[in-house]
Amino acid sequence: MLVPVLAPTSFDQTDASYLRVAALGLSILLPVVAILMFTGEWSQRSIMTTFTQEPRRIRVLNAKLAVSMVLGGGAAVFGGVVTAAGLGLASASGRVLEADLTAGGITGYLLFVVLNVLAGVALGALLQSSATAIAASFALPAAVAVLGTASTLVADWIDMSTTWNWVLENDWAGHVPQISVSIVFWVAVPLAAGVVRTIRRDVA
Repeated sequence: MLVPVLAPTSFDQTDASYLRVAALGLSILLPVVAILMFTGEWSQRSIMTTFTQEPRRIRVLNAKLAVSMVLGGGAAVFGGVVTAAGLGLASASGRVLEADLTAGGITGYLLFVVLNVLAGVALGALLQSSATAIAASFALPAAVAVLGTASTLVADWIDMSTTWNWVLENDWAGHVPQISVSIVFWVAVPLAAGVVRTIRRDVA
């Protein structure tokens, strides 16, 4: 998250640029944390105890989702604090920084963090295996990005490195349909399938 401080020639020396770097760092960590939140009990074979104590499985899922979002919120705050520290260090070193961070930029940062948490939640709920879901969280976006180099349809409508970057940069003009389709692909569909699978899966 402090990479722009250490490599000033590789990054724009602006407030927004520093915050975006923090967001990209969180986008690697948060999906894994969310996945483990949803897969840990399946992997440890303790899910039967949980569902015995609370038979309404949807409530268990809602509780895990709430905790994941709280952790995501805490991580977003941490990212903001680290960004502020980085900006302070850069200023103290005599660097001139452009103050271009707006309310829209902060909103985009928060939404980007939320989307990455939800993507991890969706994969965890669907796959119910820590190793498989974590591997998929890295492999699937990479595979889609490769496909995007050969298809503008994939790049502009599904590739999260494109569509969610628009969210991070608060660049919604003309991109709302693409962003919406990408969210449906990465979050809504796998999460809905994961909820159905969790409710119906036999844990005996």
